[in-house]
Amino acid sequence: MDTRIELRQPKSGFTTFVLVVCAIAFVAVALLRLLGIDGTRHMIATTALTPYLTVAGLLIGLFALLRRRWVVGLTMTLVAIVLVANVVPRAFSDPRPNVVGQEVRLMTSNFLVGKADAEFVVGQVRDRRIDILAMQELSPAMVRDLERAGLDQVLPNRVFIPEPGGSGSGIASRFPLTKRDLTPPGTLQQAGASVDVPGAQDIEVVSVHPLPPVVNQGPEAWQRELAGLPSPDSTGSMRVLAGDFNATLDHVGMTRLLNKGYVDAADQVGKGLVHTWPSQSGIWPPPVTIDHVLVDPRCPVDTVDVFDVPGSDHRALVTQFVVPR
Repeated sequence: MDTRIELRQPKSGFTTFVLVVCAIAFVAVALLRLLGIDGTRHMIATTALTPYLTVAGLLIGLFALLRRRWVVGLTMTLVAIVLVANVVPRAFSDPRPNVVGQEVRLMTSNFLVGKADAEFVVGQVRDRRIDILAMQELSPAMVRDLERAGLDQVLPNRVFIPEPGGSGSGIASRFPLTKRDLTPPGTLQQAGASVDVPGAQDIEVVSVHPLPPVVNQGPEAWQRELAGLPSPDSTGSMRVLAGDFNATLDHVGMTRLLNKGYVDAADQVGKGLVHTWPSQSGIWPPPVTIDHVLVDPRCPVDTVDVFDVPGSDHRALVTQFVVPR
């Protein structure tokens, strides 16, 4: 008589324990993102890593399913799929409405306390035919460097608020500018201006730079300054917010701005996952997308380009959009 005994390999308790810990941590982080919770500065920093954590959660969830840890695997995989639905569309362009108006090319760049290469910046302004330049961390020395490099010759109109260190800000333009106070007083300067675009409606531009949320004082100033940015004005001038938001599209402050009606230019053209900080990055810190151009929904976006600026830890963004007549 042929007697066969089927022996099943016992499940490893250690593997199960590790997968359960991963599942708890992943679901907790996912809930921060999905429920729009800022929390502490460490929680905010973790939320910035949502695209990376989404991939990790999906892979670990699939691994758990292969190892027949069904509850852990299904939980992680389903939560990861929800995050994928939020993150992946940033890599695909959205339909562009047809609008007749004036093409505007806007560049935004954080100068790292005035250490950026001014000649390179002015060279990019010339070569890329920039109409409006939004600057963060604009120091008095950087202003002098830009003037020596010839910025006045290509962008003669300006609203500058230079300050030592990283708190300065400015806007330079090919078109006439009028200074506007578009944000409440903050820790860092955020220059604002009304731009007289020829052949089109005027636009209001803010060079955005809230205090980073990871400072020792906590994220309260960052939350307050993001909330203080002006909303789109459907009955008045079109508004563009450009600069270093110190926030990704996964942070609740950015989500609220988009829910008010702004369009993230990079997301609109399928480049919403292209990182902007740090410009020269290895494994740590992981590159994230914290520099943005948010445009009025009436201004369709044509292109977005992201590139390194020597001397700065931020990459610059150039956006071309159309301002309606």
